[in-house]
Amino acid sequence: MSLRVDAVEGRSGTRRFIDVPWRLQNEQWEKWVPPLRLVVADALDDRRNPFYREAARQLFVAERDGRVVGRVAAIENRAHNRHHDDRTGFFGFFEVEDEPETAAALLAAAEAWLTERGLASARGPISPSMNHESGLLDGFDTPPMVMTPWNPSYYGALVEGSGYEKAKDLLGYYIPGRTETMAVPDRVRRLAERTLKRTGVTFRELDVAILKREARKVLDLYCDAWADNWGFVPPSWDEFWHTAKDLKTVLVPDFSFVAEVDGEIVGFMLIARDINRLLAENPSGRLWPGTVFKLLTRLGKVEQGRIVLLGMRAEYRNRGLFPLFAFEAARRGHEMGFDGAEASWILEDNEQLTAPLAAMNIEPYKTWRVYEKALI
Repeated sequence: MSLRVDAVEGRSGTRRFIDVPWRLQNEQWEKWVPPLRLVVADALDDRRNPFYREAARQLFVAERDGRVVGRVAAIENRAHNRHHDDRTGFFGFFEVEDEPETAAALLAAAEAWLTERGLASARGPISPSMNHESGLLDGFDTPPMVMTPWNPSYYGALVEGSGYEKAKDLLGYYIPGRTETMAVPDRVRRLAERTLKRTGVTFRELDVAILKREARKVLDLYCDAWADNWGFVPPSWDEFWHTAKDLKTVLVPDFSFVAEVDGEIVGFMLIARDINRLLAENPSGRLWPGTVFKLLTRLGKVEQGRIVLLGMRAEYRNRGLFPLFAFEAARRGHEMGFDGAEASWILEDNEQLTAPLAAMNIEPYKTWRVYEKALI
């Protein structure tokens, strides 16, 4: 059988690239939630998406005897390499049949493109940056939450078979809301109450009516909070606002919150409704008028969410605020009657977040692994 991997360009090539996962579906794809095609197109739009002002990408599609069998994007993130002073390249948007030859050919094409640009390693899947979807999933019992990647279980073996090794695991936790105890043991509750009195922290809802103003404040704090985290790259204002605008329709203001001390924002937690529950009923991924109507009328009834952004100023990290944040999120979710929320992606070695969750008897229920391979 004849296998070929082609670089694709332009609108028609991008459409062909986006269509690949719909052509690969088999029995393993039962829990896959078809994304909106226009959302994927936006993530790939190297003319309009602000991310690509400091990045470049090349799309590849694999065919076997005229049948589409996979895709991958090679990505050079100049902002990442400037911030971390390295020469890391990335691969993302990886989808492939259960065939080692196909996976190896796709990754080799991406690696060749990255090598030509002087990059020393390939890391992924990152689609297209660490501020977007990252890693290969391990944890297939539940469907993917909003803005998290999903893949069949065989992907990890194919990537490892192409010479990639673990770089970092990103963890996902499920925080139940509709429980009598709010998933918070008494000792954590007492600690949170003492911390609240000691620090003078107050919480308020995120004001979506002035979202642009709120987003400017949150961006500064977000960059300060995540500055030292593995793989983090401070987004530009245009890039951050581009994402914030997309989040506006799914954010849950009553569940999300901003933490302040003497009127200064010291932390925040943004929670989005799990729109995937509705997108699962839209197998084509196309935004038809009926789809728009369903999303507008039913989204507010979705009682499950995901913590999409979390940040705390560096000087407050050692003041016991993470348990207080977890308590506040659980309290709000309980009062709203939410089923719960997923907290992801948390770096496996981020003990300031994993320790409070462990104290609440909450263990990781999903893992997304990021891989890396030396190219020179």
